Amino acid sequence: MESKHSKDSSDSEADFVRLLLRHENALRAFARSLLPHWDAVDEVLQDASIVMWQKFEQLETGSGFLPWGKVIVRFHCYRYHERSRRKEAAFSRELLDLLAAEAEQIDERVHDDRRRALESCLQEFAAPQRELLLAPYLHHGRISELAELQKVSANALYNKLGRLREKLRGCINDKLVPA
Repeated sequence: MESKHSKDSSDSEADFVRLLLRHENALRAFARSLLPHWDAVDEVLQDASIVMWQKFEQLETGSGFLPWGKVIVRFHCYRYHERSRRKEAAFSRELLDLLAAEAEQIDERVHDDRRRALESCLQEFAAPQRELLLAPYLHHGRISELAELQKVSANALYNKLGRLREKLRGCINDKLVPA
């Protein structure tokens, strides 16, 4: 029996890319709920995307892409934690299952709404504040190095970052409240 995706490889490739891009944020958020840091998310999503592409012909409908993708991402998260366990503390498989089950209950629209609110709220901050808010994610959490550059103590910068995050959280919550 021929799969719906095997009719033409260029159509299949376009379908895959379209679905992956459409659900990437939800898959990224799902992976982040199971992994300790963003570098791990990037690594897992890259590996999972390759497997998704290799197995794409097995997917029966495009509407099943997100749940199917989450299963693949979950197993790559398990693998990541197994490899990490040898080097550092890692979550148990039981805890990962609980986190994954909870994360799967979150509707994709919730992620999209929060992302839009975050983007909108970030624009309300002055450039230096926005840079500080993003620094831990763009520079792998090296606040101490940033503090040295700014000639302030790391503790002072962490306190400032905490206040900015609180303000950002309030802005996001305000935007998510139905009008």
